[in-house]
Amino acid sequence: MKEPNVRYQNQGDYQLPCITTKEQNELHIGVWANRHKQYLKQHHRIKYYNLLTSEKLYPYLADIEEQAEAMFSQLVKSLTEKENVTEKLKANNPMLWVLKMNNIRNRAMEIVNSEVIFV
Repeated sequence: MKEPNVRYQNQGDYQLPCITTKEQNELHIGVWANRHKQYLKQHHRIKYYNLLTSEKLYPYLADIEEQAEAMFSQLVKSLTEKENVTEKLKANNPMLWVLKMNNIRNRAMEIVNSEVIFV
């Protein structure tokens, strides 16, 4: 039974409703939120479309971005302190400093991905 105020479009043998949502303000989402958005689209389509149609997708992604960035920064800071990667090391042996910092950043990125992004 068709609703009186709903438009339908023929798709082969089916009539599908034409659904539109209000224009959503696209909040600035960074790399973390974009990764999570792609993950949702590929692996959790129902959740993605529920968020999209309820107009909660971009606030949700902005929250994910904030959580992931905070966690990443905290992890990098604590790992550099724990492993004694200091400005002194940077001045004395820049190549070793870069090596250690890249290692720390990669580990922090893997932790954030596994605990916030790909969940």
